[in-house]
Amino acid sequence: MSEAERTIEKPDEPRPPADPAGPAKEPGESTGDAVAPRGRRRIAALASVAAVAYILDLVSKIMVVEWLEGRSPVPVIGDWLRFEAVRNGGAAFGIGEALTIVFTVIAAVVAVVIIRLARKLYSTPWAIALGLLLGGALGNLTDRVFRAPGALQGHVVDFIAPKYFAVFNLADSAIVCGGILIVILSFRGLDPDGTVHRD
Repeated sequence: MSEAERTIEKPDEPRPPADPAGPAKEPGESTGDAVAPRGRRRIAALASVAAVAYILDLVSKIMVVEWLEGRSPVPVIGDWLRFEAVRNGGAAFGIGEALTIVFTVIAAVVAVVIIRLARKLYSTPWAIALGLLLGGALGNLTDRVFRAPGALQGHVVDFIAPKYFAVFNLADSAIVCGGILIVILSFRGLDPDGTVHRD
């Protein structure tokens, strides 16, 4: 009997309903193979955002030390915004200047935690937020390690000086923006692994 005759005499058996989670896997096929490229893309997004934030912060500080340190502040928007080179031994916006070593350790721990969390990252918004945090933390950590008065006690270079506000730098801005984005994502119920939960 030909294949065509067997097909006519024996109708197709009903197929099981499609799995909404994706196509059925063959025995022995790992589901991780399907999601791994997606995860790698999110890690690449995190690394790219962190690299841009870090490089912008590093270059801006080099320029500030070269051109502004020891000189008068440069007005940008009248009295409301100026560039002024300031060495800061504390945290963002000049907080806690007596705890330089503590903030150095905190920045290092934050960087390690973000790098470890990246392995479970499947959300682009979370990749952007964590990339901003990582880039900012590494930017200020570089100052802590390599600038005077010594390793792990180095003072951070700040230069953005709005009126009636503390002087800060691009790394501080990246950290604050990343933190705000994380708060928004948490309120929206979006987790780093890409799932959405509702309380």
